This record gives sequence, C-alpha cells and structure tokens, in this order.
Amino acid sequence: MSLSPATLVTSERTWQACLARLQTEPRFGIDLEANSMYAYRERVCLIQISIPTQDYIVDPLAVGNLDSLGQLLADPQVEKIFHAAEYDLMLLKRQYEWQCAHLFDTMWAARILGYERYGLGNLLQELYGVAQNKKHQKANWCQRPLPPDLLKYAQLDTHYLLPLRDHLAAELIAQNRLAEAQETFAEQTQVSPNHQTFDPDGFWYISGAYDLPRPQQAVLKALYAFRDQQAERSNQPLFKVLSDRTLLEIAQACPTTLRELHAVYGMSEGQVRRYGRQILPLIAEAQQTEPSRPPKRNHRPPEEVANRYEKLHTWRKEKAQARGVESDVIISRDCLWALAHQNPQDLEELAKVNQLGAWRRQTYGQEIIQILQNHYNG
Repeated sequence: MSLSPATLVTSERTWQACLARLQTEPRFGIDLEANSMYAYRERVCLIQISIPTQDYIVDPLAVGNLDSLGQLLADPQVEKIFHAAEYDLMLLKRQYEWQCAHLFDTMWAARILGYERYGLGNLLQELYGVAQNKKHQKANWCQRPLPPDLLKYAQLDTHYLLPLRDHLAAELIAQNRLAEAQETFAEQTQVSPNHQTFDPDGFWYISGAYDLPRPQQAVLKALYAFRDQQAERSNQPLFKVLSDRTLLEIAQACPTTLRELHAVYGMSEGQVRRYGRQILPLIAEAQQTEPSRPPKRNHRPPEEVANRYEKLHTWRKEKAQARGVESDVIISRDCLWALAHQNPQDLEELAKVNQLGAWRRQTYGQEIIQILQNHYNG
C-alpha cells in the first residue's frame, strides 16, 4: 500500500494553510489520538483530518489556538466523518468545549447495516484490503518527534473515511436506513464530557469496597486518595501507580511491614520502594479514623417498572435478532428505562420521552405503546 505523505501541521503558518483548504470543503474526515495510557489527565495529542486530495496531521501541542477547527465542527453545513465518534467528541467537549453538528459516524453506519465486524481496521481490510498495524494502538501519542510508522498509522485512521462514508451511505440508502442512521448520528453529538474531577468517595466504586469491615474501608479511602496524589504528581494514569485490586488487597491485609506489603497482589519491588514508607503509616493512621458513610446503592426500580422494562427488553432483542443487528441499534438501554418509567399509553405521551427520537417514535411507536398497554391491562 502506498500513500502520499500527510501534511504535518506544526506551526501557525501551516495551520492557517490547512484551515484555508478546510474552509472550502463541504466535508472532511477526522480522528483524534490521545494519551490516556500515559498521563494523569488525558489530552488530545494529534488531530488527523482528510479531504479528498490531502491528509493532514495536526499537532495541537505545537499549533496552539485551534478555535477555527471548533467552528468548523459546529458548522451544520459541513459534514464531519468520524469512526466511533463518542469518545473523541467527549474529549473535544472536555478539553476545548467544542460542539459537533452534521456528523456521519462510519462505525454506527456499519452497525445499523448489520456488519458483524465494524472496527475501522476490519472495514478497511474488508473493503479496501488495507491492514493496520495493531501494535500502535497503545502508542504514546504525546511523544515528540513521532516516528514515521506512527504517523502513517495515524494517517490511515482518516485517509479512507470519505470513500468509506460514501460506501456505507449508499448501503443505508439501498436498505432505507439513512434516516435511522442520521438520527443516531445526531444522538452521538449530544454526549456529555466526563470532567474527571477527583472524588474522595470514589473508592466505593472499587469492586469489593462494600464488603470490607469499616476500619478497612477507611484504609481503602486513604489509599485511594494517596494513589490520586501520586498519579497527579508524576503525571501517570492511576493504574500505573496502583491498580484497584491492589488497593483493595492492601486494605484487606493492612500490612505493617515492607515485607508484608510486598506480599500483596500487584506490589512490585519498585512500587514498594517508591510508595511503601508512605503507605505503611497511612494504613496505621487510617485505621484509627471514622470512614465516610457508604452512598446509597441504586435501588431496584418498582416491580411494575422492572416488568415493563423486561417486556420492552425482550421485544428489542427479538427485533434485533430478526434484523441481524445488535440490540442497542434498535433502541438504547437508557431509552428502554425511560419508557419503562414513563409508561406512555399513546403517541402524545410517547412524544414526551426525550430519549426516543422522531424516527424511532414513528417506526416503533405503535409497537411500544401496544406492549405497554398490554402490560398495563394485564
């Protein structure tokens, strides 16, 4: 496979040249690379953009102000083609507060069409005979300079998005699925960013936290805060400092010596050396404190709500199987719960379920109401 080299955008001058081209295009393919496996707080490290005649690789660490790209993303007259847009859009909203309009998501298009293998690498291999090098999936995209093989890998993420979009759009039209896809694409643009602020009571979400005795829960809370401090100080992701399982097992064992600490699952010699003399007194002190009260667990919904959900869930599963797609292509899980809670009994009430878009309401509305009416009458 031979690709013309991408244009590297690493200065204000080259960015303005790239921007001038983009502003003349009715659509472009776009992808991001971030450093979630290498930093305490992930950030956008690379932005790849493709138009029919050129691929661009934009370095946001070097260019600085990219607000003009945010304006293009928000422009409803310009189509933005992503593959699996949700994560990228969340990151762009969190870091830049950008919004996206007029999205075409090739992953969702493939799912709606019933493709069993809808990863970008799978689609490129199947449709264009292009193989991506999977060893780069966990690369550190904030390293500079980026080696040529990483740049080529990044370029491939957008180079084929425009023809892939056209191929899938033609299939959507042939199967009368374009309106469904457009509704799904619009829903994807509404994702909410995770602001990643530290919650000292987040330790309760570690599997097994509720089962610990109270003094050990206090130890786990202290260890949880300690890990966050160390990760922020060293700019590492949390798992590279101490894993959740290791935190839990330290809290269970409450070691009093470095030897005992070293015996805990996941504690390497390096971790004992770096953190051991801070962890041991922390454990001793935490055992003497009163832990915070556990938050209330999500209670099971009322029985009639749960029953309605199960009936809708069964209907959705059967609908998906008959069509040869995954269940959430039909309707999302969140929407099923909203329907079960609100229990609309006619089309007017169904229109008040915000999670259900107009296409799905028109396509499935009567069936949904029939299910809920039968349940209600039963």
